[in-house]
Formats: sequence, structure tokens, C-alpha cells
Amino acid sequence: YAIHHNKQSVTLVHKGNIMKYTEGAFCEWGYQLAKEEFSEQVISEETFWDESAGMAREKVIIKDRIADAMFQQILLRPEEYDVIATSNLNGDYLSDACAAQIGGLGMAPGANMSHHVALFEATHGTAPKYTNMDKVNPCSLILSGVMMLDYMGWEEAHKMIVDAMQETIKQKKVTYDLERQMEGATKMSTSGFAEAIISNM
Repeated sequence: YAIHHNKQSVTLVHKGNIMKYTEGAFCEWGYQLAKEEFSEQVISEETFWDESAGMAREKVIIKDRIADAMFQQILLRPEEYDVIATSNLNGDYLSDACAAQIGGLGMAPGANMSHHVALFEATHGTAPKYTNMDKVNPCSLILSGVMMLDYMGWEEAHKMIVDAMQETIKQKKVTYDLERQMEGATKMSTSGFAEAIISNM
């Protein structure tokens, strides 16, 4: 993914300092996989700074962080972490922390990928208590669809939707969860927000 999308780094997040045989093994496996399958395209963070003096910019940097320290890093320096590979539990925590920085779970898309099949879904689940209320933020679901379009190679459709969504949010036409975080915003229903996105396409 990082190579295909021209990302600068992949970070293995783990608690291997305490859980050596599980999360420690995950970290070791990540480095081993990178070395065995992508040796020409990746470089470890240690090698990057020690041997190349930070000059190998064309390669993807593989690094690792302890999970609790990563929470601080993702809040203070998120731009340093392009792709994160971690276990399910750490991933749940970190993805919610990341979502909080961009408005909440209503803005966070989700994907489950293997070598042959990919499933895209909203990260917040079905949220049945909001059924028929026409109030929730549809961005998580829409952006999950956008990820699917990207996965399928439909770049023009992907870009059109993202650009229209960004323009709608810039216009401060948003659902209640974002409206309460933005000064001077107009609160929209789910359907009204979707119509505003369509009108900006």
C-alpha cells in the first residue's frame, strides 16, 4: 500500500517491550516481511539515519513505535506517520484517536483488505439508535465508498466526491456532530448534507 500510494513511511505499532512473544513477534515479523518481499523499495529507520544520513528519500522507511508512546506521537506529530500497521486492539485505539482530530468517528472511513478481497464499511458500525432520524454524519460511509473507488482504480470518481465533500465542509454546511465544533456552521440533516455534496460536484 505504501509503495503503491507513494507514502514515505510505514510504522509498526506494538507493545513488544512487555508482550514479547505476541506483539514483539508482530514487530519482528513486520521487519522480516519488509526485508524479504520489498528489500529494494524499503529501508529501516535505523539504516536510513545511520548509513544513508537521511538521503534515501526514494525508499519507504520502515519504523516501529511502542503503542503508548505512539498515542502521544499521533496527537502531536501526525504528519510523521503515513501508514500504520498494528494489531486489532492497538488499531482500534489509535484510529479513534486519529478520528478525534478530524471531527470524530463520523469522518473516519474503514476497510478490511486481504490479497484477494476487500470490504469497505463505516467505522462507527450500524448505530441503530439513530435509525430514521436523518441526522448523522454520512462521511464515514461515503469515504469508505471513496476508498473502494480508489481500490478499484476509479480515481476520477474518487476525486470528484472528495473535492465536493471538502467544499461542502468549507462552506460550513455540516451535520450536528461537526456543527457543534465549528463556529458559524449551518446544521444539516443527513440527506441535506448529502444533497449539498452532490450540488458541489
